[in-house]
Amino acid sequence: MGDILIFADDRLMALRQDWLKAIAEERRLAEKTVEAYERDTRQFLQFFAKHGGGPASLRDIRELRPADLRAYLASRRKDGIGARTLGRDLAGIRSFLRYLERKGLANAAGAGAIRSPKQPKSLPKPLSASQALRVVSSDDQLAEEPWIAARNAAVLALLYGSGLRISEALGLTPAQFSASTTALRITGKGNKTRLTPLIPAAREAVEAYQKLCPYHLSEDEPLFRGARGGPLQAAIIQREMQKLRSALNLPETATPHALRHSFATHLLAGGGDLRTIQELLGHASLSTTQIYTGVDSTRLLDIYDRAHPRA
Repeated sequence: MGDILIFADDRLMALRQDWLKAIAEERRLAEKTVEAYERDTRQFLQFFAKHGGGPASLRDIRELRPADLRAYLASRRKDGIGARTLGRDLAGIRSFLRYLERKGLANAAGAGAIRSPKQPKSLPKPLSASQALRVVSSDDQLAEEPWIAARNAAVLALLYGSGLRISEALGLTPAQFSASTTALRITGKGNKTRLTPLIPAAREAVEAYQKLCPYHLSEDEPLFRGARGGPLQAAIIQREMQKLRSALNLPETATPHALRHSFATHLLAGGGDLRTIQELLGHASLSTTQIYTGVDSTRLLDIYDRAHPRA
């Protein structure tokens, strides 16, 4: 096992080896996952042996308490292990215990009672300004029918130009666009309403689509239509974005949602303050916006020092 320490007795070692073989051959887990689970359970049993004064036995595993698992996770945290790795540690241990439980040799309930460590929120990666501008350009759209190319450009322009979620863009109606409109009133998550800017380029993209659309666009019905005239589905835009990724040599992270993230990131880079960006995105808390825009603590403190009246 790659470690001189005898951390389990012969029977438990044999059962663990059988489990590793089963997850590799029967469940067909990826080789790297099996390697990680081997390492995770080895480290757990080493911890158990160290604190129990000798190699772990099947009896020890049968008597395993949630407190024992919490102690192990706490020791790993002290070693600087992050939440993602701790979550995988616990997953490996649970898998081994469930294997023993199926054989009538242990009870996995204790491990099931432990909450997995809270995982950090992953950040969507923004496009560069030049990449975003190509994605929303009508000239770079790939649809053969002009009105569909114009439709796609208009939807993408709203995601990047106004920071909309794709569901919010597809929920817009012609009534929300008048000659004097400079901001869109959006009802987002939690039925919360916010105003977000309608920049001239996005307005022009919408107008170009409206002129070319072959279907009658009633004031209070969805503005964006599918090829057969029904409401446009998000999956269509996601597929178009996938094609654009290939055609424009963009990374796999270039998704419709990445355009919303790019809107926030580019505003921040241009000197926008977090509170305003929070309002434009419709986030309930400033911490969500901080995570969303990938702001580091130095930038946050700088904004705070410059803007807060009590700083």
